[in-house]
Amino acid sequence: MSHSPKVLCPRPGMYKVNRREVGALGEKVAREYLEGLGFFIRETNFRLREGEIDIIAEKDDFLIFIEVRTRMSTSFGTPEESVTPSKIEKLITVAQNYIETHEDLPPSWRIDVVAVELTPKGKVSRVELIENAVS
Repeated sequence: MSHSPKVLCPRPGMYKVNRREVGALGEKVAREYLEGLGFFIRETNFRLREGEIDIIAEKDDFLIFIEVRTRMSTSFGTPEESVTPSKIEKLITVAQNYIETHEDLPPSWRIDVVAVELTPKGKVSRVELIENAVS
């Protein structure tokens, strides 16, 4: 049985991890966190040509489109600071398309961000829900 070894990073105790793996872990953490807050998860990874929404949920008569941002280091800013104006435009476009193409939705909607920070070893150090992060 063959398996690839972990690649050491320049700093001791750190491993080079795939961005996709970090993102997937962040989304899993975010889903569990949101469910713990009473959110009903409708869908995950809703994709269109224009973009993707990580989590679509409902709570308190709101349809909530959630962008999950995960970082293992804040050297380049916090997770929530990484949501660019271009990403905001895409989120709004995809959210509007979802509303136009789905029925039985809550009357109001918003876009939230869940910020997830991980330690170099992949442990959760912070999870924060930022409601109405995009308006």
